Amino acid sequence: MNEFLQATGSFLGIGADPKTLTFVQISIRGIIVFLFTLLMIRVSARRSLAKRTVFDSIFLVILASVLARAINGSAELLPTLGGGLVMVALHRLLAAMAYHSHKFVDLIEGPEQLLMRDGIMMRRALAWNHVSQHDLEEDLRLALHTEDLSTIRIARLERSGAISFITAKH
Repeated sequence: MNEFLQATGSFLGIGADPKTLTFVQISIRGIIVFLFTLLMIRVSARRSLAKRTVFDSIFLVILASVLARAINGSAELLPTLGGGLVMVALHRLLAAMAYHSHKFVDLIEGPEQLLMRDGIMMRRALAWNHVSQHDLEEDLRLALHTEDLSTIRIARLERSGAISFITAKH
């Protein structure tokens, strides 16, 4: 058994100086990290990929950064995969807490912001969120295929960064 572990460790470059890793070792590590990450994301939830909020984006950037270290050998393979698993568990825990508490969602993802009501732009909210009138008009054209701001009852900057529009009923 000890010989098997040594052979596997050597094959994966475990304990080797990152500069001495071969193409094959880095490739195999990449495959392992990819499959492990795929499994972790499938277990955690799809929301981090589908509904990318700042919270989810930060999680993905940090997770990618940590796991990349396992591929390039700048960190040990197994402890790094374990650290990634802990991060996924934390993300899952925070998402569960957010599910049960609207105030917690506002804390970690930020509240949605009203940008327009009954065709009138909320200039302070637009400025605070760095959304120009041109940005609002562009999103209106893309979402509703219109340029008529007067038909908009509500425009809201959602947690995801998307702008949603509710039209006035005629």
